[in-house]
Amino acid sequence: MTITDRSPSLRPRPREAAPAASPTGCSSFKLRQLSRRVSQRFDAELGTAGLKTTQYSLLSHIVRLGPVRPGRLAAAMAMDASTLTRNLQPLLAQGLAVLEAGDDGRSRQVRATALGLAKRAEAQRAWKRAQQAFNGRIGAERVARLHALIDECLALLEQDGSAEAEPLAQAARVAGR
Repeated sequence: MTITDRSPSLRPRPREAAPAASPTGCSSFKLRQLSRRVSQRFDAELGTAGLKTTQYSLLSHIVRLGPVRPGRLAAAMAMDASTLTRNLQPLLAQGLAVLEAGDDGRSRQVRATALGLAKRAEAQRAWKRAQQAFNGRIGAERVARLHALIDECLALLEQDGSAEAEPLAQAARVAGR
């Protein structure tokens, strides 16, 4: 056999693609684990303003959309009506929001009070500190990639109708305003 003879056994093999990464464990558990850890950090900072992250997000939506019917607010936040009612109670009790008669007399609407607007402004400063600390800890580039990946996953889940991706993505954007 000469050097120019290239039988199949002597030909260089094409480089094989690395096998695709295969997830291990439960995606739901991993996402909840991350969510709890992030929420703990944000709750600690927002606690200085007297709110939890969930309350800040709800108050921000009320300020942005209000006065707003509860059904529309629940849809914008991708939550069911009973969850909205339960989460709204502390804001009503603290005088940060009110539930009042709607335009047609049969409907109701939620709006932020003057106290709620002031509390939201205070909490927004705390949220900004929490977000900056998170960006510093994780890295701003990594956080941007995380946000893009989350938005991409929400859109993919929306395609099969198994989740309300756009309201969730919108809720995330509104909470930061």
